[in-house]
Amino acid sequence: MNIPQSSNPRIVIIGGGFAGLELVKKLKNKNVQVVLLDKHNYHTFQPLLYQVATGGLEAGSIAYPIRKVIQEFEEVYFRLTTVTEIDTINQKVIAEIGELHYDYLVIATGSKTNYFGNKEIERNSMSMKTIPESLNIRSLILENFEQAVLTTDIAEQKSLISFVLVGAGPTGVELAGALAEMKKAILQKDYPDLDITKMEINLIQSGNRILNMMSEDASNAAEKFLIDLGVKIWKNVRVTNYDGRTITTNSDLTFETATVIWTAGVQGAAVAGLDASSLVEKVERIRVNQYNQVAGYDTIFAIGDIAVMETQDYPQGHPMMAQPAIQQGKLLSENIIKLIEKIPMQAFDYNDKGAMATIGRNKAVVDLPKYHFNGVFAWFVWMFVHLFSLIGFKNKAVVFLNWVYNYIRFDREGRLIIRPFKKKSFTTFTTDEI
Repeated sequence: MNIPQSSNPRIVIIGGGFAGLELVKKLKNKNVQVVLLDKHNYHTFQPLLYQVATGGLEAGSIAYPIRKVIQEFEEVYFRLTTVTEIDTINQKVIAEIGELHYDYLVIATGSKTNYFGNKEIERNSMSMKTIPESLNIRSLILENFEQAVLTTDIAEQKSLISFVLVGAGPTGVELAGALAEMKKAILQKDYPDLDITKMEINLIQSGNRILNMMSEDASNAAEKFLIDLGVKIWKNVRVTNYDGRTITTNSDLTFETATVIWTAGVQGAAVAGLDASSLVEKVERIRVNQYNQVAGYDTIFAIGDIAVMETQDYPQGHPMMAQPAIQQGKLLSENIIKLIEKIPMQAFDYNDKGAMATIGRNKAVVDLPKYHFNGVFAWFVWMFVHLFSLIGFKNKAVVFLNWVYNYIRFDREGRLIIRPFKKKSFTTFTTDEI
């Protein structure tokens, strides 16, 4: 990997998401050598991916170059690669571009979409965990409408403009709201020769309420907002299969649709090489202790979505959200230095700052530790928090100006098919090269 030798301990970090990037920033100019490995050369602000998918923002406004973050850091290096395996015996990371020895290893690989073992759903549905995936969704949505104005087959046309979102967490809810607003104010202008009233947005949830990680007040308010926007919500329904045309469920309920967006679950993006006992089955997350040390290893750590720290308050680990990842990255920077200096480390204590979701224009729900509110004020709080959390002044400015323009004009000018996403058939998808 062409990393220079150093007299300082080498810390290798796999993943430049919220956790990994926070750790790198906090290790700035410490007496260590830091090597960050990631398969992308940019950090993605994932909470706004749905706005890229629905044309509200361009991809560049929610991404930030990793090398720009670290360009003034001493003894910090970045390599663009995919890590394939960890050699724990020889303390090496094995990647597509070569091998690298580590003194301390931090796994911050985040999460990926969980299809619960259903290969047909995985093959025929869309996921939204990365910028390329969100651009695929944007292209497919627009291409479906372009195809719908060409066909004279009523059933096919209805299938093309019907959308099913599986999973009613924040991603599913926010995406459903964005699609509903497109139907209400944009698509009828773009496609005057198409009966947009036939467009359906179905949100399927296997549990008995949407946003089930938030309070019941937030869940009820979000459901009302979505219904008012015309979204059909199906609760206590579990999707069993999707062949590219028809969704089947655990009941007699079926859906005919050309587009399924799967937001029903996530699992850890694990790396091969760790002892099997370190992994939690089914969710592929890594067990860690109160210092984020991987079970069975003294010099290997895991932080963020990939890590499961089982505590009394969080028996299944902390929420797979940005705040736990950022807080773990910050503390681990201190703990690794303490470990090097043979000082007792500090246990991680999660500071829950709350949760929020937006459902559309002037509609959001916010849960703070002591307060719950929704509506216009919640919407402004949601915008402020997300705007403040973006990396880079330019990104903040671009996103803010886009939001102001979209609010005043009630428009989304990012409706561009730049990366065509073609379906050869209802069961086979191909994408152009990025």
